[in-house]
Amino acid sequence: MAVCVAVIGKENAPKYVSCLNPDLELQFHYKVHTSLDVVEEKLTSVGKTSGDVRELYLGLLFSSEEHKIFGYVTNTKIKFIIVVESSNTLLRDNEVRTMFRRLHAVYTDVVCNPFYIPGDPITSKIFNTTVKNIMAGNT
Repeated sequence: MAVCVAVIGKENAPKYVSCLNPDLELQFHYKVHTSLDVVEEKLTSVGKTSGDVRELYLGLLFSSEEHKIFGYVTNTKIKFIIVVESSNTLLRDNEVRTMFRRLHAVYTDVVCNPFYIPGDPITSKIFNTTVKNIMAGNT
């Protein structure tokens, strides 16, 4: 389903990036970071119109001939980015929301671990396995 999943910290530093094809990881780093501008734009426009209440799911951030990039922001301003292939026309908005919910739940488990130091990159094997399952389309 997804070809790349990224977790970006408050200061736009990558905490975790995983791609199906490791040879294209640099290309996906670029796409993820370019989509962060759209995330910031959406967050400021939503904040101006409705106060501080916002939807965590930001929807489609960027679309190209090859990929569609979706975004999600937690209340603590941690950003989740999922990149899918544009040719995947069977993917519905509901399924993308479900992927983000699963990602957010497993991220919460990692952060609640007493041995995790806030701000460090995510190195959890359980988190990595769950992300691989999300990318494979396993529920």
